[in-house]
Amino acid sequence: MNTLRFFDIGTGLSYFDDALNKDITQRVASRCYLPTNALILRLIRKHPRIKVCYSISGMALQQFEQYAPEVLTSFRALVETGSVELFSETYHHSLACLMPGNEFALQVAKHQKEILRHFGVIPQVFRNTELIYNDELGTTLSGLGFRGTVIDGIERVLEHRSPHHVFQHPEAELKILTRNYRLSDDVSFRFVKDGKKLTPEQYITWITGIPAQERTVTLAMDYETFGEHQPEETGIFTFLESFLSRVACHPLLTPLTASEAMEGTAHSALAVPAYVSWADRERDLSAWLGNEMQRDAFDTLLGLENDVKNRLDKTLLRQWRALQTSDHFYYMSTKRGSDGGVHSYFSPYPSPYEAFINYMNVLTDLSMRTKVSDTVLPVTPTSEVLLT
Repeated sequence: MNTLRFFDIGTGLSYFDDALNKDITQRVASRCYLPTNALILRLIRKHPRIKVCYSISGMALQQFEQYAPEVLTSFRALVETGSVELFSETYHHSLACLMPGNEFALQVAKHQKEILRHFGVIPQVFRNTELIYNDELGTTLSGLGFRGTVIDGIERVLEHRSPHHVFQHPEAELKILTRNYRLSDDVSFRFVKDGKKLTPEQYITWITGIPAQERTVTLAMDYETFGEHQPEETGIFTFLESFLSRVACHPLLTPLTASEAMEGTAHSALAVPAYVSWADRERDLSAWLGNEMQRDAFDTLLGLENDVKNRLDKTLLRQWRALQTSDHFYYMSTKRGSDGGVHSYFSPYPSPYEAFINYMNVLTDLSMRTKVSDTVLPVTPTSEVLLT
C-alpha cells in the first residue's frame, strides 16, 4: 500500500502501489509459482496417484492475470490433470467472516465466479482466510452449499483426539479436515533447523509412524514455502520432488484430494465454539485483532460499509474490499518473540504503529471519497497449498 500521510488525505493519491505489486507478483512467480507448478505437473504426469489442493485468492488471480498470466496457464494445466482440487475462499483473503450481514457470502460468490471463469470448476470445499473457523461459520458454509472445510488441528479443539481423521460439524452437513500443524510447519518453518535439512526419508518415516487407525493426514502450508520462504538453494525443490514421488509409490500411503478424503462416514463430531486459526502460537484471531490499534482499524473499516455501498460506486466498493485483506491488520500486530518476528518479516512498514497510521489515513481518505471515484488495484497475492 502507498504511504498516505496526513497532508495527503483528500489529494487523490492512489492507495495501492501498483508498480510494487507487479514487482512482487513477478518475483514470487519466478521463484515459487512457476517452478513449483512445473515440478508438480511433471510429477503428476509421471505419478498420476499424486493429489494436491490449492487455495488461491481472487486478488491473486487478478494480479496473475495482469502481471504474470503464465502463472494462470500453469495452474490451468495442473487442474486439467484431474489430480488437483481447487478450494473456495473469500475473494479478498479477508476477515469478512467476522462482519455482520452478507458481505462474507458476497465475497465467496465472487471468488467462486472467478474460479469458474479461469478453471471451469466450482469448488466444493472451503478454506477460509488463515484457516479462521468456528461452529457458526461452519453452519454458514453448509448453508452456502459446501461439503467440507479445512481447519487447524488444535489441541484445545480436538480434546485429546488425533487430527488424523475426517470430522463432522456437530449440527450442520459439513465435513472437517484438521491440519497436522506440526508436520506442516516442519516444512514451512523448520526445513532447515540448526544447520540441518529435513530429509524426505525422515518425513516419510514420521508420516508412516502414525497409527494405522488414524487414517487421514492433512498437510497444509503457504505455497510460497517453495522457492520464496525456503529458497531454491536450500534444496526445497529436491525435497518436494523426492517426497511426492515416495508418497506416490508407497504401499501404505494413498494420496487424496480433500473431497476424496471426505467421502464416507466421519469419525466423530467436532465442536469449535470459539474462533480458531493457524496463525501464531495462540491460533486464534489475535494475529489480526489482538490489540487496540487492530480493533480500531477493523471497526472503522466496518463503519464505512453502509456509506460505501449506498454510493453504488463500483470503484469505491473495490477499494473498500481491498482494504479488508487480512494482511493490513497483520502488519499492525505488536506481538513479541518468534511470532513478532514473523509479523515483522512480512510487513513492509518500519513498525506496527506506522502500519496503523497509514491505514487509518487511507480510511479517512476513503470516507471523504464516498463522493469521488478513483480507480485502484488491490494488493499482493496470497496462495496456499494443501496436500492430503
